[in-house]
Formats: sequence, C-alpha cells, structure tokens
Amino acid sequence: MTGQNKISTGHLLALLTILIWGTTFISTKVLLIDFTPVEILFFRFVIGYVVLFLIYPRLMRITSLREEMLFIGAGLCGVTLYFLIENIALVYTLASNVGVIVSIAPFFTAVLAHFFLNGERLHKRFIVGFAIALSGIILIGFNGSFILQLNPLGDLLAFVAPAVWAVYSVLMRKIGELSYHTIGATRKVFFYGLVFMLPALFMFEFQFDLTRFANTANLMNLLFLGLGASALCFVTWNRAVSLLGAVKTSVYIYLVPVITVVASALMLHERITWITLLGALLTLVGSFISEKMYKEKATSVVSCQKFNNI
Repeated sequence: MTGQNKISTGHLLALLTILIWGTTFISTKVLLIDFTPVEILFFRFVIGYVVLFLIYPRLMRITSLREEMLFIGAGLCGVTLYFLIENIALVYTLASNVGVIVSIAPFFTAVLAHFFLNGERLHKRFIVGFAIALSGIILIGFNGSFILQLNPLGDLLAFVAPAVWAVYSVLMRKIGELSYHTIGATRKVFFYGLVFMLPALFMFEFQFDLTRFANTANLMNLLFLGLGASALCFVTWNRAVSLLGAVKTSVYIYLVPVITVVASALMLHERITWITLLGALLTLVGSFISEKMYKEKATSVVSCQKFNNI
C-alpha cells in the first residue's frame, strides 16, 4: 500500500467510525430507560471483547512494562473513564449539551499531542478551524432554541470526558508506533477497560437482570453499541490514528453532532431548523480548515505507520 493509499484509507476509516459513533447518543438514550450508565458500558464492551477475541484469538506478547503501561492507560482512559463519565453526564444534563461539549475533544487532543508526540504540533490554522467548528456545534446543540440550560454536574462531567479521550488518543498513537496487530491491540485495550470497570459495578447500581434483553429494542441497541460502536469502531479508529496521527483523526469528531442531528431526524423524526443547517455548515467548514493544517505527505505517514494489516 502506497503512502497516498494509506492516507486515503485512514480518512475512510475515520469517517466510517464517526458515521457510526454519531448515532450512539440515540441508542444510549433509549437504553437509559431500562439500564444504568455502568450497565450499558459493561454489557457493550463485554460484547465487543468477545467479538474481537473470536476474530483474533491469539495471545499478545508484550515486550516491556512500558508498553504494557500504554495499554493499561488506554484501557482506563478510552474505555472505562471516557464512556462512564459520558453516560453519567447524560443522566444529569441534556443530550445536546453533552454532544456539544464532548466535541471539543480534538482541541484537547491537539494540545496534548503538541507536547507529547513528535510531528503533531499545534498550529494557528487548527485553532481557527476549531473556533468555527465549535460555533457550528453550539448552534446544532441548541437546534434553533437559544435557551441555555445549565446543569453544573452533568456539564462538568461532559467537559472531563473529552480531556480523558485526548489522553487515550495520544496513548493509541504511541501504541500505533509499535508492531502489534490492530485487532489484538484493541482487544487488549478492551480487556484493561473491563478490568478497571469492575470496581464501578460495585460503586454504582448494577444488575445482571437478563430479562431486559427480551426487549427487542434493548437487545438491538446493545448489539449495535457492542458490535458496531465498540468492536468495529475502535479497530477502525485505532487504525486511522496510526495512519493519520492523533490530531488529524480527532478532527472527525467535529462531525459527530452533524451526524447525530441527521440520524435523529431520520430515526426519531426530530425537526431540523435553519439554525441547525447553518451550524452543520459551519462545523463542516471548521473541520475542513483544521484538517488542512497538515500537508499530507505520504512519506511521513509511512515512517510512522507500524501497525500490521487488519
């Protein structure tokens, strides 16, 4: 695969991931009727881990404690903390608030990458794109209603979530520079995420009540989150990070609110206002500007890419 093909593949994988992740707010909101946040988190990643194990059952041999710590940190931040914090935030604040706030993850990622990763410096063009995209995301979040509803606890948690995701993105870029199979590496991250999740099962309300799975809506939404949004998307996202870099891949997160609004209109028949359309346009423009902050040089990608083929 040539350098340009790797770049194109990275963009396609990132876009596919975001198209799926953009609809997860809807599934999570539906599941919160019968499940607690920690129950949704645990069941979806158990499903995801089992699927990845069936696809790639080989055991991974880690060569050093330092590399093992990268996987431990990625599991803690990218699986346990990020999704638990986000799901709890949805309980205390509006879904639109959470959707807007977590979309600042690319900014946090860019800042961390600037200090901890080689070749991913923060540029003015990225800041301009971020400002434009964020203004569009805010318009989408309010969906034409300029009534600001602050929910301090939920909104604060929503701010913590993207900061945690930024740490995960940096760690996955470092893992991507190692010679591990993408699916195997993702499965190992899931394993540590589930390990760190176990204490939360006792701290928060958790039940193994399987009768809830008899509800078709519950079963289908959990399968969607486990198979699609977890098993598939974490593999494609991690692959995209290794191909494009942490910052360039994270720019796609700007598109999540746009996809969420479109999915809500199609699936929940929610009304789209002209303010929402303007917000979507600004978000797309901002993401385009941020995306072009780097010159896409195939040689730089080839030198950084060390993941084996999926």
